Amino acid sequence: MEEFRRGYARLCAAPQEPVLRRLRELGGARGRLDLAAQGLSLETCGALARLLPGAAPVTELALGDCGLSEEGAKLLLHGLCSNTTVKALDLKGNNLRTVGAEALGKLLRQNKSIRSLILEWNSLGVWEEGFSFFCQGLGANSSLQRLDLRNNQINHQGAGELAMALKHNSSLQELDLRWNNIGLLGGRALLNCLHSNKTLKRLELAGNNVPSDILKAVEQAMDHNQERETILSETQNRTHILSKEVLSLKDEKTRQFLDLMDTIDKQREEIARSGRMSATQVSQLQEALDEQHSIMNSLKAKLQMTEAALALSEQKVHDLGELLRATQQEHSSAAERHFTELQQQEQEGVDRENKLLRDLSAASEKNLLLRSQVDELEKKCKAQQDQLFQVKQDLTNTTAELKLRAAQAEERLEAEKRRFKQSLEDMEALRLKEVDHMTQHMESSERSMQDRIQRLETIRMALEEELSRVRAAALAERGQAEEELIKVRNQARLEEQRLEHLEEKLRLVTESRDEAQHCCLKQKQMVAEAQAKASQLSLHADGLRRRLEELQQDLNSKEEEKVTEVNKVKAELQEQVGHLQAERAAQEGLREKIAALERQLKAQSSNHREALLDKEAEISVLLEKLRMKEADISRMREEEAQRARFLQNAIMAYVQGSPLGAHSSRR
Repeated sequence: MEEFRRGYARLCAAPQEPVLRRLRELGGARGRLDLAAQGLSLETCGALARLLPGAAPVTELALGDCGLSEEGAKLLLHGLCSNTTVKALDLKGNNLRTVGAEALGKLLRQNKSIRSLILEWNSLGVWEEGFSFFCQGLGANSSLQRLDLRNNQINHQGAGELAMALKHNSSLQELDLRWNNIGLLGGRALLNCLHSNKTLKRLELAGNNVPSDILKAVEQAMDHNQERETILSETQNRTHILSKEVLSLKDEKTRQFLDLMDTIDKQREEIARSGRMSATQVSQLQEALDEQHSIMNSLKAKLQMTEAALALSEQKVHDLGELLRATQQEHSSAAERHFTELQQQEQEGVDRENKLLRDLSAASEKNLLLRSQVDELEKKCKAQQDQLFQVKQDLTNTTAELKLRAAQAEERLEAEKRRFKQSLEDMEALRLKEVDHMTQHMESSERSMQDRIQRLETIRMALEEELSRVRAAALAERGQAEEELIKVRNQARLEEQRLEHLEEKLRLVTESRDEAQHCCLKQKQMVAEAQAKASQLSLHADGLRRRLEELQQDLNSKEEEKVTEVNKVKAELQEQVGHLQAERAAQEGLREKIAALERQLKAQSSNHREALLDKEAEISVLLEKLRMKEADISRMREEEAQRARFLQNAIMAYVQGSPLGAHSSRR
């Protein structure tokens, strides 16, 4: 404020001592500049007008009872047009007139920071042209919230101008028009403008000769605007909360979808890797089988040759028997050694199988396919390829289904948004429509929440059913595995001579089993994550249930309020319906009269049309007769002319033949 005082002293050639004293008293105070009752001169007004656009610390400016001239007020208000810090302006008791009203209109049109404007005890309403300019500026303003126009000699025409401005203004909340000359017409104009203005919360009209019914209607409109503002704020808060919930749900769904896509990609990679490894194993086993077949064929050939040799040379039986016993001992020792190793491996396999059986409670169908492929690699190579193709197709189907669900979820969210926007737009209508739309919106939101809870319950039930199916399949696979293990043991006892080839096969099988165990562990982790997600979804469903209960309580309270409001509105509507029925009866009587008059008019028009047709026929007959008469008259005229010519010729001939004619000719 000290800088403001120095600037004022610098700009004024003869600064006013009271103004300097007031600025000195304010000193370091920031925010309020109080120069009330100081009698500002034109030079002081010009200096303040030059300082106010850059007066950053000033937020309130009090210039009441300063005796401002028209030019001084114009300079001050023009300086405030570019100011962005002043929030409250007090100009009461300055006798502002036409120039001041025009400057105030320009200020309201250009300034975007003033929230409160006090114009008490002025004369703005005396000159209609200046007050009209002020009202135009008020209609174009979008920041003013409080306006005091007490004792400004505003008549009913000025009230009409104010009503037109209030129809276009959407920021003014308080308007004080006490002790003016508004009257009945001005009160009606202000009441009519309140149908389109929904932001004005307080309108004072005392001391204006306005009838009590109009004052009551204005109070009801103000109460309605306040209730609408509270309802709008509540709906905005609710929409904000719901939008946050929708965004959180959307983020969670996208996160789950991305996690699911990552797991699907990992499963694809694992399946591809296992497919490649199984293909290599199948090729190796196929080569081993081919070698076994070739060895068996060679052994068969050798056996046939030995049988032929035995049949031909029995003398070598003893040597061959010794060799056979030696080979049998070697085979028995090798069989015992392999049997002990096989028992150890079987014991390890049993331990691993027990561990797998504990882990296989949540294993998926793909693990069963892989294990069945591992157990039946010799006979089901083509079946394994078909199963891999089926798994890929299932994966594509699941990804497509997930994308479809995501698209459906997005569509549902968009539908929710559109429905919510429609409900917000419908709340601008009358009170009965606002209550109906609120109930419809709450019912739709409740149905959507119930549908969401049901979908979550169905997802949880589907997961539980899938877990039960996996457990049953694991138990069935365990029985099949045990039966196949028994078969393998019997085959191992019966085919001891093939132990060397089976060792390689067992090594490959153990490697594939280790890989299968690794896959099982990964899938167990995936199942644990799915269970965690299911628990999270259940917790979220519980939260949604609690939210639904809270919404139900809010809905009950709103229902009670709605019942009271509906009763009030019903009473008002019954009165209006009575008036409308009376008007309707009057309108029906008028409609009947109009219909009778229309019927009479139609009958008269048809009679008139027939009479016109008859008259036209008569006119045509008369025209024909007239034409014939004219033809007869023209013929008679020709005959008379011809007779006249004959008579003239005869007279001329007679005259020439008479003595008078001869005498005249002699002359």
